[in-house]
Amino acid sequence: MGTPAMSATVLSRLYEEGFPIVGVVCQEDKEVGRKKELGVPPTKAVALSHGTPVFQPHRIRLDYEFAKKLDVDVIVTMAFGQIVPQGLLDLPKVGCVNLHGSLLPKLRGAAPIQRSIMEGDKETGVTLMEMVAAMDAGSMYDKETIAIGSNDTYTILCGKMAQAAADLIAKDLLKYANGELTGRPQDERQVTFANKIKPEDERVPLHMSAHKTVDYLRGLSEEPGGYFLLGGKKLKVYHATVASHDAIRAVGEIIPDRRRFLLQLYDGAIELQVVQLEGKKKMTGADFLNGAHLGDHAALK
Repeated sequence: MGTPAMSATVLSRLYEEGFPIVGVVCQEDKEVGRKKELGVPPTKAVALSHGTPVFQPHRIRLDYEFAKKLDVDVIVTMAFGQIVPQGLLDLPKVGCVNLHGSLLPKLRGAAPIQRSIMEGDKETGVTLMEMVAAMDAGSMYDKETIAIGSNDTYTILCGKMAQAAADLIAKDLLKYANGELTGRPQDERQVTFANKIKPEDERVPLHMSAHKTVDYLRGLSEEPGGYFLLGGKKLKVYHATVASHDAIRAVGEIIPDRRRFLLQLYDGAIELQVVQLEGKKKMTGADFLNGAHLGDHAALK
C-alpha cells in the first residue's frame, strides 16, 4: 500500500527480491498540470507493468472488501495517504508493517520528511514498524539512519528515504514473515508529531531567522514550494542560502543588489536563488530581478 514515487521504489525492490505481490493499493488518479490530464500514481504504473491488480478506493475505511479475496500474508505500507482501518489490519495471516519516514518515536504523523528539514535536523531515517490503529504508534522492528545534507530539499531527501526504505524492507520482510523480528515499544516520553503540510503552511513567515527560513524553504522544495507575496502574487522560492548576518533594511525588504536577489530578515539576509512568480516560469533570482524592475523599497510579505 503506497502512492508516491518513493513508495514505487520500495514496490520495485519487492518485485526484484522475488516477493509475490497479490495486490497494490494506492490513491486515486489525479489531474495534473494546466491541461488537467489524469496522472497515474507511480506505484500503479509499477504494478501494472508487472500485471498486478491495482485497487484505488476513495475511502479505504469504507471500502476494503477487495482485500478479503486476496489471501494476504503481509501488508507492507509506505506513504499510502489514508488511515488504514482496523478491519483491514486484521486480514493478513502474519501482520502489517509500515515504513515510516522518521526515526520513531520522533515525528509521528503525515509530514515527517518535510518537518525534519524545517526543524534543521542533521539526520533522520526510516523505521520499520508494526501497524496499529493509533497513528504511527506500533512497535519498532528496525531502523535505517539517513544524514540530511545542508542543501537537501524535500525532493532530494525523498530520494534518499526511498532507497533506505527499499534496503530495509528487502533485509527484513522475510524475517518478519517468519517471526524472527522482535518489536520494541516506542518510548511515549520521546514522541513528537509532524503535522500535515496545509496550504497556509506554504506561505513562509517573515519572523524567523535567516537559517530557519532557509530550512523552512528546503522543507517545501520542490513540492509544493514555499512562497512569499510580491505585489499580491505568490513568489515561490525553490532554493535559498544565507547571504549575510547584516541587518541593514526593514524585515521583508529586498536589498538592492545587481547580481543577487537578497531578502532582509531580522538577523541577516538570504539570497533567493531559484524563484517562480505566479503565472511565470521558474528562473534564477538574478534573472528575475533583471526583468522585474522593482523599486528601491520593494518588499516581500
